[in-house]
Amino acid sequence: MPQKSHPDPDPIARALADRRLWMMAAAASLAGCVTPPPPAPAPASPAPTPTGPVVTRPPAAAEPEPPMQMSSAATTPRAYRVDAATHIYNRNRHRIYKGTLPPLLYAIGVLEVHIDRQGRVTSLSWMRAPRHAPEVIKEIERTALEASPYPVPARMGRVTYTDTWLWDKSGHFQLDTLTEGQRGA
Repeated sequence: MPQKSHPDPDPIARALADRRLWMMAAAASLAGCVTPPPPAPAPASPAPTPTGPVVTRPPAAAEPEPPMQMSSAATTPRAYRVDAATHIYNRNRHRIYKGTLPPLLYAIGVLEVHIDRQGRVTSLSWMRAPRHAPEVIKEIERTALEASPYPVPARMGRVTYTDTWLWDKSGHFQLDTLTEGQRGA
């Protein structure tokens, strides 16, 4: 007897699971893309034995590779919001408030972000700006702009999504989409 398919009870959790699976597959395929180092040249003569302290210069730091452009399979702005929030978290790991937020937050802002077909921010619109904290307004705008390019909204072309920024007085934040909650008073 064929089994009935049930609608996915949590499409956001499914979208996150699909994204994680895609990222793991991409990482696994990139892990095999390693070029072996060239063979070391044979020494022409034995090296002289140093008599004093040897100073070695650390190898020059390789230039960081530009981040790989991700693609979003979201079909609605609400679903895209999860991909965008995850992208912002990945770019700002050291600034994310860990755990449940305190009962009183320093600032709360609701920001609308307009994304083009390439994942670039075209504009920002405040739906509710934390006007009592102009430094937070500037920091949220800077963070949202610096996170560009966002995942490409492949199934929607352009997208406008909205998220709520929950700002602690420490300067750490969470986005409502991925929040760990808030402690009671």
